[in-house]
Amino acid sequence: MAVFTPVSLDDLTQWLAQFNLGKPLAIKGISSGIENSNFFVTTEAGEFVLTIFEKLNFEQLPFYLELMRHLADHGVLVPAPISNKHGDILHTLHGKPACLVTKLDGTSQMNPKPAHCAAVGAMLAKMHLAGQNFPMQQPNLRGLAWWQATTPVVLPYLPEDSQHLLRAEIHTQEAFAASATYHQLPRGPIHADLFRNNVMFVGERLTGFFDFYFAGCDTWIFDVAVTVNDWCIDVQSGALDEQRVRALLDAYHSVRPFVEPEKIAWRPMLQAGALRFWLSRLYDFYLPREAEMLTPHDPTHFERILRQRINNPVPALF
Repeated sequence: MAVFTPVSLDDLTQWLAQFNLGKPLAIKGISSGIENSNFFVTTEAGEFVLTIFEKLNFEQLPFYLELMRHLADHGVLVPAPISNKHGDILHTLHGKPACLVTKLDGTSQMNPKPAHCAAVGAMLAKMHLAGQNFPMQQPNLRGLAWWQATTPVVLPYLPEDSQHLLRAEIHTQEAFAASATYHQLPRGPIHADLFRNNVMFVGERLTGFFDFYFAGCDTWIFDVAVTVNDWCIDVQSGALDEQRVRALLDAYHSVRPFVEPEKIAWRPMLQAGALRFWLSRLYDFYLPREAEMLTPHDPTHFERILRQRINNPVPALF
C-alpha cells in the first residue's frame, strides 16, 4: 500500500526484538494502494509483510487479525499473523497499530484465465464456510451507511450525468436493502476487496488471499459480486467475460451452493459492488491524503462497470 509512515532498518531492528525471528536483513516499502503503510520484511527467519494501519484503530483491528488467524487455522490460504514473545498479534510501531504476517508465495495474476477464476471461486466459497463459526462480529464498514455518507461529499465533483447515476443507484440499493429478499441472503465474514492484486498464484495454483482490512460481516453474494467485477471483466470496457464468470461461479457453487434469494440478488449485488468501489475511488481521487508513495485509482473505471451492470444482461448465477 502507499507508505504514509516510513520505517528504517534501524527502526525495524528495535521493533523486531519482541519476536523470535532473528535479525532483520532488509525492508522495502510496497507502493500500490492507498489505505495502509506496507513493507516486505526479510529476517533471519524468512520473509514477512509488515503493515502499519493508517485508518483502522486498536479497537477495530482485532476483528481482522483474528479472522485471518481463524481462516488460516481452518485451511483457508491466507497470511497468518505472527505472535510476539507474549502471544500478541496486534503491535505498535511509531505510535500506530501494526502487525506482521507471513508472506505468501507467488505473484498476483493480473491477466487471469478461467482456471485462475475457478481457483478463486472455490477458495472464496471455502472461506465463507470457514467463517461461519467465527465468533467476532463487525459490519462491513464500506457498506450502505458509508455509501450514503460519502455520496454528498463526492457529488459536487461530478458532471451532471454522473451525479444522476450516483443518486439513482443509491436509491436502488436503499430499496433493495429494505426488501425481504435481501434479508434472506446468507451472510457472514467476507473479504470485501478480493481484487486480482489481493490474490497470489504460482502458475495456476492459488497460494493465498491477503489484505483483509476491508473485511466485515455482510452477504456472501456481495463478496462474490465484488470479486467477479474485477476478475471476470474486460478491463477497458468493464463488460463481463462470460467464460471467466462461469468458471468462477461454477467453482464457488460446487463448494457452497448458491440459494434462490441469491439468484434474485445477483444483479443488484453486481451493481452494489461497482457502486462501492466507484465511491471509494472518487473519494480517494478528489480528497487524497498525503503519502510518500501514492497511487490513486481512476474512479471512472467503476463508473463504467456500474453502467454495464445496469444496462446489459448478466450471466445467470446458477
